[in-house]
Amino acid sequence: MSADAPGTGRTVLVTGGSSGLGAAVVAAVAAAGGRPLVLDRQPPAGGVPWVECDLADTRAAEAATRDLAERAGGLDAVVTAAGMDVPGKLADVPAQTWERIVTVDLLATAAVIRAALPYLEESRGTVVTVASTLGVKAVGDATAYCAAKFGVVGFTRALAAELAGAVGVTLLVPGGMRTAFFDQRDAQYRPGPDAVLNEPADTAAAVMFALSQPAGCAVREMVVCAEQESSYP
Repeated sequence: MSADAPGTGRTVLVTGGSSGLGAAVVAAVAAAGGRPLVLDRQPPAGGVPWVECDLADTRAAEAATRDLAERAGGLDAVVTAAGMDVPGKLADVPAQTWERIVTVDLLATAAVIRAALPYLEESRGTVVTVASTLGVKAVGDATAYCAAKFGVVGFTRALAAELAGAVGVTLLVPGGMRTAFFDQRDAQYRPGPDAVLNEPADTAAAVMFALSQPAGCAVREMVVCAEQESSYP
């Protein structure tokens, strides 16, 4: 990739690419001349190639990843932007919901990357995982989300060591963004009217910076948040 046109000609698989940060990454890849592919439960905008997939089914996520990669003739990058949360006290969040959060946010991240590895190794490609500021700072009423995102941090750091010299690995730690992520929450868990949040397009630009690095130059970790956003550190 050239420094002035990150993503040009590259095929980038984005999980959760139909909304929020994922959609912003898809738009940025397309604007740079790349080919975005999407795994999601809803169709992405603009006719982007996609496979419908519930990432809570990790075997289905692996199969969908291979399907898209084969149809596209390979992969140059994977961005695991899919994520979910249902805040609440451990005793109040149903076990099935708690476990779904961990599966979608952590286990599906590993599943998609596992399936993509043969293609990424062939292209000397790049992985960008999406953790959260709550992957480095714990708060109450978020045990599932913190467990999953702390797991993404550890998984990505270990993966970077494991794949050094073969596949680029970047850990993205975003703060809160202006997306629909908070819409279904109880009022007490939504950002207040004065909350300072980042625009997903700005975080996507950081993803594109990571994808623009030449082979052998690693952007290991990035924290991207609004300057006055309070969840980090």
